[in-house]
Amino acid sequence: MPIKSDLAKRNKDLFSRQPPTWCPGCGLYGILEALKRAAVSLELEPAEIVVVTGIGCHGRFPNYFLSYGFHGLHGRVVPVASGIKMVNPKLKVIGISGDGDAYSIGLNHLLHAARRNSNILIIVPNNRVFALTQGQASPTSPRGFVSISTPFGTVETPLDGLKLALGAGATFIARGFSGEVDHLVSLFKAGLSHSGFALIDVLSPCITYNKINTYDWYKKRIEILPSTEEVANDKEQAWRWLNREDRFVLGILYMEVRDSFEQLILSDSKRAIAHLELHPEKEKVFRLMEKFI
Repeated sequence: MPIKSDLAKRNKDLFSRQPPTWCPGCGLYGILEALKRAAVSLELEPAEIVVVTGIGCHGRFPNYFLSYGFHGLHGRVVPVASGIKMVNPKLKVIGISGDGDAYSIGLNHLLHAARRNSNILIIVPNNRVFALTQGQASPTSPRGFVSISTPFGTVETPLDGLKLALGAGATFIARGFSGEVDHLVSLFKAGLSHSGFALIDVLSPCITYNKINTYDWYKKRIEILPSTEEVANDKEQAWRWLNREDRFVLGILYMEVRDSFEQLILSDSKRAIAHLELHPEKEKVFRLMEKFI
């Protein structure tokens, strides 16, 4: 069980559980480093964080990041994370779900959590391929991508999860790059501090199965937005950034303030459900229960 740390000795190693075993050069190393640094910067403790993962190389995160962890089924990161947050809203709940996990079988969950504005952070390591199962094309693979599942190249248009989340009502969307760790730290800090649904898509090269979208390839095609203290809640501007064909625009693309799902449902969104009294709603609950007796 995670324990309280000595604040005088705080550094990123506070959140280290054991050395990672991903392929050397995997983009997940940058994401892990950035998440550790963001948690330390926000003065969080391991016992205050829950990391939920699905199926994919990202699924090993709870083995390497010291916090509470839940390794779930394929595509079910968002409902598990949402449930944990509802039961104990004091926790910082982080869902880590790859592009194949989040934008394929898990897409429906993602969009409904966005419209509800569940107070969780979802990080999508987007390597544009199903890496764990040896390189099949994923929903974000570029058209023409040759893989073991598409030997003649994909014919589908790649999906952009940030566009869908923006349309569904997400109150925070951002894009980062695992090769820009310092910038990624700032995005994770902002996402963790946001009250509501936050989605951060991270361009994360798979050096084993995706030989097209490499670190060098991305570095020639990224544009980092200037850092400002305020982010306009301008959906039209966010849409223009997301539709740039010549560049991947990195930064906080959209943010707005709106009551979270937990604030609207719970009588006290700072206390675990187990510690809440049913007053004044208990009579309604009892009357409802009587109908089933």
